[in-house]
Amino acid sequence: MIQSIAVFCGSALGTAQIYVEQAQSVGRCIAEQGTTLVYGGGRSGLMGVVADSALQAGGKVIGVIPEALVDRELAHPNLSELHIVKNMHQRKTLMADLSEAFLAMPGGAGTLEEIFEQWTWAQLGIHQKAIGFLNVAGFYDDLLKFIALTTDQGFTQQRFNQALISAEHIEEILAAFNHYQAPMPKWGANDQQGLIKPI
Repeated sequence: MIQSIAVFCGSALGTAQIYVEQAQSVGRCIAEQGTTLVYGGGRSGLMGVVADSALQAGGKVIGVIPEALVDRELAHPNLSELHIVKNMHQRKTLMADLSEAFLAMPGGAGTLEEIFEQWTWAQLGIHQKAIGFLNVAGFYDDLLKFIALTTDQGFTQQRFNQALISAEHIEEILAAFNHYQAPMPKWGANDQQGLIKPI
């Protein structure tokens, strides 16, 4: 069973109510599973919705936020733990250290940057943790098609594309996280289709 999940998502609510509804479901389901939610520490946008929902369901929520964003992203005052770090690099490193899997919900540039860094680290063998996209109302359809294109054009090895988990509902992603096996890393893998156990 995954013990902690980092959730990357927007500091805005988006234009459709379904984003808020799915954020509520994410927080609730993670908490009900007994898994710790790790996220960016803010109380605005989908970030705040996920955290509030997990807390209301009795879950443990850990926030990690840079000093410069404490006021701008309105650091959440009621978390189980709030780590204030010096910069974004420290934020992402600590979130990675605290988490056993990574989930991208709808969001903007920051969300994409965070989830793609973790996917890159997975390919390099820096970690063997699961990575998922909550594809709310087809939000990530075009991005997933582009990822497939990078494989078709020879820039991403097929096993790294196939290792990404995507689904419309958080329950499917949590189930996949709990049965995840990481692909062999990019360099030095003799068995290109082999799997290694997660750590």
